[in-house]
Amino acid sequence: MQTLELVKSEPKSPISLPGQPQYQLRATHLGAAKLQLEIWQLPARATPHITHPIRLAGLKGRNFALIEHRVLRRLKKADMVIAALKPQESEVHPIDENLALILGLIFRVLAPMRNRDKMLACVEGIEVMSREEAAYWLGMAMHRKKPRRVLAALRILLTEAG
Repeated sequence: MQTLELVKSEPKSPISLPGQPQYQLRATHLGAAKLQLEIWQLPARATPHITHPIRLAGLKGRNFALIEHRVLRRLKKADMVIAALKPQESEVHPIDENLALILGLIFRVLAPMRNRDKMLACVEGIEVMSREEAAYWLGMAMHRKKPRRVLAALRILLTEAG
């Protein structure tokens, strides 16, 4: 298993302040141009209830391939560029809260989907969401007793609106 290395250039501003939630992007190259990205939330002073890293979402395979160019464009705007492959190594990089919310929600919504047109409609809808709206939906999907229902409702809202 190979891992892609994301290179972080000099940041224009700090990723997050000490009193804010901390997030990581983990990128893994699975071979033959297959990429897996995962978003993790880390313990921080702002989130005392989190005692160990929590996986928010991840995406790989066919569903990720459909939106890979959009995700890589977002990472490039955050000064992260895929640079090189390293075998048997995991690359972990800090990301800001806004990027973690949007990517986490996109990954959770798209993971079980199969219809390409509906997948693109969902991604476009999530990309135009405000930070608060994305945080609301991701929180609902993570902390509800039956998160699949929440994600199904969001998919219906995003695909029927168009």
